[in-house]
Amino acid sequence: MKSLSLMPALCALVLASAAAQVPSLIANPAIDMQGYLNVSSAAAMHREARRLSEADFLRMSREPGTIVLDARSRENYDQLHVVGALNLSFSDIAVDSLRRTIPDLTTRILIYCNNNFSNAEGPFPTKMPSASLNLSTYIALYTYGYRNIYELGPQVDLSQSMLPFESTPGKAPTKS
Repeated sequence: MKSLSLMPALCALVLASAAAQVPSLIANPAIDMQGYLNVSSAAAMHREARRLSEADFLRMSREPGTIVLDARSRENYDQLHVVGALNLSFSDIAVDSLRRTIPDLTTRILIYCNNNFSNAEGPFPTKMPSASLNLSTYIALYTYGYRNIYELGPQVDLSQSMLPFESTPGKAPTKS
C-alpha cells in the first residue's frame, strides 16, 4: 500500500516535468508554478511520515513548544476549534504573518482541517478531498521553511472526538 501513498508525489513530478516543457507566455517573477510543483512534491514525500492518529495528535498538542495551527477562516475558527489552537487563516499565510506567529522554523506545528471532522458542517464544512486545507497548509508551511510539521490524519466524528474543542467567546453564532 505504500506505493499508493506515493502517487500524489509521482503525479506532482509528472506535472512539474510537463510544466517545465511549456514556457509561460505571460511572465511574472512573483508567481512560480514550477517552484510550487517542485516544493509540493518534496512536501508530499515529507508529509508521509508525519500524519498522526488522533491520540498522538492530542498527546503531542500538550507537549511544551508545540503549536496547534488552525488555518481555517476566522469565522469557522470562532465557531469551534481545538482548545489552544492558534488561528492564521490560509489566505493570510505570508512571510510577515508567519514570522510574527511562528518565528522559530523549528517549532513543532500540528495542523488539522475541515476534512478531519465529520458531522460538523457548520464549523468544519467539507471540502473536496484534493482541495483539503491540510494539503495546502502543509505545502505552504514547508515552502516557508518549516519542517517540524505534523498533520491529524484520520477523519473523526466530531461527537466521538477525543480532542477538546471550544468556541471563541462572543464570536460564535448563537442557536435560536
